[in-house]
Amino acid sequence: MTRSKPKVDFPTGKVRRFLEPGPIVLVSSSWRGQRNIMTLGWHTVLEFSPSLVGLMISAGNHSFELIRSSRECVINLPTTALTAEVVKIGNTSGAKLDKFAAFGLTPEAAAKVEAPLIGECHANFECRMHEDALVERYNFFIFEVVKAHVAPSPEHPRTLHYTGDGVFMESGRIISRRSLFRPELLD
Repeated sequence: MTRSKPKVDFPTGKVRRFLEPGPIVLVSSSWRGQRNIMTLGWHTVLEFSPSLVGLMISAGNHSFELIRSSRECVINLPTTALTAEVVKIGNTSGAKLDKFAAFGLTPEAAAKVEAPLIGECHANFECRMHEDALVERYNFFIFEVVKAHVAPSPEHPRTLHYTGDGVFMESGRIISRRSLFRPELLD
């Protein structure tokens, strides 16, 4: 059993350092001849079947209108091998340059949406808008993953997790506790 640890006050505006929901993703979009890639850390799984994912996309981001208009996107999962590209994509606007060309990334045709996959990413999740009721008020999009593409190895890729202030944490050691789970809770 672990013991209680002493705590100190912490700025509420920086709790993201501990609560970021998951790995950084690259969201690709396309609408009327324009395409873009944005770096995103604000996402969450909402449901398993159908597979629903929520994304918070700032209205000031070039991708916002492309995604709102097309009602689709691709969530691409980069590994740590793409750390420099992840940061550069997040620091530039797609309104001013083609991020695929600028950062040497390969756009690939998706099976069910118009937005391109990013070939260099470990996984690509094609998404269609499921619910847009929270977009106007909170910039929160709810998508259904309609097609998933995942590299067969490694099974647990090294992903990036943003902690704020320009610092990333890399996914680490895998710890299995399958034997402690009830079988019906495993999939």
